[in-house]
Amino acid sequence: MPSPLNFPVVGIGCSAGGLDALERFLRPLPAQSGLAFVVIQHLDPSHASLLPELLARFSPLPVVEAADGLALQADHLYVIPPNQDLSLQQGRLQLSPPQLLGGLRLPVDFFLRSLAEDSGEQAIGLILSGMGSDGLLGLRSIKEAGGLTLAQEPASAQSPSMPQSAIDAGLVDIIAAAEDLAARLIDSISYPHQPMQQPTSDEPEVMTQILRLLRGHSGNDFSQYKRNSLQRRIERRMAVHQLDRIDAYLRLLQANPQELELLFKELLIGVTRFFRDPEVWPILAQQALPQLLAAYPEGADLRAWVPACSTGEEAYSLAILFQECLQQLQPEGRFRLQIYATDLDPEAIERARRGVYAQNIAADVSAERLARWFVAEEDGGYRIRKEIREMLVFAVQNIISDPPFGKLDLLSCRNLLIYFDTPLQHRLLPLFYYALKPGGLLLLGNAEAVGQHSNLFSPLPNPAGHRARLYQRANQTLSLNELPLPQLPAHPSGVSPPAPGPAHEDLGQLTDQLIQQQFAPAAVLVNAEGDILYISGRTGKYLEPAAGHTNVNIHAMAREGLREALVGLIARALAESRPIELRGLRVGGNGDGDTQLVNLSALALRQPKALSGRVLLVFKDVAKVRRRRAGKQVSAETHSALEQELAQAREALQIAQEEMQTTVEELKSSNEELQSTNEELQSANEELTTSREEMQSLNEELQTVNAELQARVEDLTGVRNDMTNLLNSTEIATVFLDSQMQLRRYTPHATQLFKLIPSDIGRPLSDLNSDLNYVQLRDDALEVLRSLVFQEKILATHDSRWYRVRIMPYRTQDNLIDGVVITFIDITAIKQLEARLRAHEPD
Repeated sequence: MPSPLNFPVVGIGCSAGGLDALERFLRPLPAQSGLAFVVIQHLDPSHASLLPELLARFSPLPVVEAADGLALQADHLYVIPPNQDLSLQQGRLQLSPPQLLGGLRLPVDFFLRSLAEDSGEQAIGLILSGMGSDGLLGLRSIKEAGGLTLAQEPASAQSPSMPQSAIDAGLVDIIAAAEDLAARLIDSISYPHQPMQQPTSDEPEVMTQILRLLRGHSGNDFSQYKRNSLQRRIERRMAVHQLDRIDAYLRLLQANPQELELLFKELLIGVTRFFRDPEVWPILAQQALPQLLAAYPEGADLRAWVPACSTGEEAYSLAILFQECLQQLQPEGRFRLQIYATDLDPEAIERARRGVYAQNIAADVSAERLARWFVAEEDGGYRIRKEIREMLVFAVQNIISDPPFGKLDLLSCRNLLIYFDTPLQHRLLPLFYYALKPGGLLLLGNAEAVGQHSNLFSPLPNPAGHRARLYQRANQTLSLNELPLPQLPAHPSGVSPPAPGPAHEDLGQLTDQLIQQQFAPAAVLVNAEGDILYISGRTGKYLEPAAGHTNVNIHAMAREGLREALVGLIARALAESRPIELRGLRVGGNGDGDTQLVNLSALALRQPKALSGRVLLVFKDVAKVRRRRAGKQVSAETHSALEQELAQAREALQIAQEEMQTTVEELKSSNEELQSTNEELQSANEELTTSREEMQSLNEELQTVNAELQARVEDLTGVRNDMTNLLNSTEIATVFLDSQMQLRRYTPHATQLFKLIPSDIGRPLSDLNSDLNYVQLRDDALEVLRSLVFQEKILATHDSRWYRVRIMPYRTQDNLIDGVVITFIDITAIKQLEARLRAHEPD
């Protein structure tokens, strides 16, 4: 149900250093912007918050502490209360008990996600100073909903972790200092969209030029994306630059390659998270994956493809779910899943390969899964465990133009087709059919369907209340003409590709090459490890490429019979100065059972210097010995060759056994040391992780309390300044004594009666010299302290000055008596006037 609000809502997330950033953001904010603001700050859950009171001092908007069910109003600022989580539903604030996700509270993510769901394109997320990465997932949700995202420039933040993590994830539209964000925000929301909504006659041509620039910059064609989606995202970039015409934005793209890259990132969307759309994953675990496993009772190597994987969260989620399914079902056969995850964005693929994510993935991944499938990092994030990482292969791929992966058992393409126009969707679905095995499964997003290709895919039934779009490949014949094959660039008409001209080569060089190839023995040059550096002549009878990944090591490429002879031979040749020759080696042929007798020579090279440390291996064929008539014994030469081969095999076996024994002992020792070290490191890591989380939480609370205390100190400083100025303006000498009759404080006019200096504070009253004729001052002060009844007297000084002395109890704010206050009012002028009046009175 859409939100009833007709104005944008700005969710502001902050933590340590957030009060200063909020002040710098709010002061220049206009009082009537048409926006509602909600501040989510990490607060101490055990103390009442002064944040609303503090923000009210410099906010031009009315500040309200959030309450359950409170309807949002434009031009108001709402503040989260302590020890509560805040969300937005149907335009009303909802309070709930705080949730701990993976041991962390993530109130910013919690609110921003609800804001994205409730307000859609009118959602605005702003991240200010703070520690950790809270708010990252919330901004991702706002980007997915089409909203606007902003972040404080990390260099201007007291704690840059929160804005920096959002910026590093590529989720921020506007980055600026806190004091500049208000103006940038207002400019963005007040940007006029008329040029895009009411296209001019030249707009299609301008859009074509923009798409051409994108294709030249990134190599990807966006012309088959939905035009409305392209326009919205181009409008967003225009709003960021305050441009009101698309042709002006085209000129910006032509002059600024960095803006081209930012637009490319904007069009890629790149919104994903672990176990996104929670209702889909139980269907995969309970229906789809068990169905795949049941199709191979003896086990199999399964293949899956996740196109548009972004930073890899969904692909890793599939791998985790598969492992959990294996643990639950425990099939008899051996199963392995190879997942191919692809995306257009090279940076997103690189981050997916690293497999390191922020700590706030705890909002999507349960604590059990975090403990089982992730490793906590020192910086507070999580790394995918090796057993999950090895299940995935990440690659940059364009699903439109690049060839697909084939023989797939599962293809998960969720929330991608919705961004393509209808013709492209109709081209890609046959491609998916071609990529899947018969009976393979296709998983689409909740808003996607196979449409007119229902003959290629049959839907699988969903449990009641679920909306998963899960299909099974039907057994249909598909023509290759129906597949979206990539088109190769053609040469312009009338122009043929240039043919390479014949190279001019020296006649003597050609002759030497012919002699070497036809008559010289085959040879290879290797290093001490056996890696082949150079090949001379035809070595196909002796060497063949090894299966699997490319490997040019002589031990891997040697044919049967030669491989055993090479064990230890290179090391022996390097240790000896003379050539080593092995005669009569039986080398296997091309699989026809025939063998070839070969003499092998090994020579360690000392000269020239460039070849020093290399070994030259030379192969020479030996003519086969014909057998004599039946009943005759084998020739003495053949017998000698067999004995030599046996001796070589024994020697090679002995060397291999010795090396293996040494290696095993070293590995055992290393393994024991590593196990001990690993246990110590794991224990230390757990302790450090716990301590770091506690310290981080405590630090955030202390930052908040410190900000509140700083505000109180400023208040008290102001009050003290006011009181000081008040006392000075009255010209009344005042002395403050504690309950022990020791000097606590005095005003400057008191120095006219007492010989006071700052170091006298803390001294007894009886130690202080006074100009008053008042020896019982201390006794009267004690009496007032005892009886709590004030006293007032008129006394003279030695130099004929008169004062009205008033002694009163000193009461604290808690109504406790903690000393006395003595005031001295100069009434000398009054006494003199009285004396003159008496002098003029008649006798």
